Amino acid sequence: MPHTAALLAAASDDQGPGDTLRVVLLVSLLGAGLLAWFLLRGYRNDDSND
Repeated sequence: MPHTAALLAAASDDQGPGDTLRVVLLVSLLGAGLLAWFLLRGYRNDDSND
């Protein structure tokens, strides 16, 4: 049984780029939201920007 646990622990360390892709996805979503907010605030129709 200890050999199985060691094999599972070794296999779980090598999962690929999951964490990196998660961070890239989160940053890109936040960046897209910030860009959309920045661009769309210029199209706001206020009476003070005649």
